[in-house]
Amino acid sequence: MIKTSVLVMLVLTVLISTGLRWRDERMARMAPRRPARLGLVAGVKAKANRWVTAAALAVILTLAILGGLHWINVWAE
Repeated sequence: MIKTSVLVMLVLTVLISTGLRWRDERMARMAPRRPARLGLVAGVKAKANRWVTAAALAVILTLAILGGLHWINVWAE
């Protein structure tokens, strides 16, 4: 069960991070003015923030999914 949850969290983290990056790029293209380029530190901080946000959302979703499956199994007995 632990391996399953780690695998689900890893997959969800990558998928959510990809979605967040896509959303950031899309919002930047829709902006009326050209955005300023980020410096090296600001770029690293933005990427780290995206990955931490994705990991936090993945943990919440994993808890909900696997916890829900567990309770369905308990109620089915």
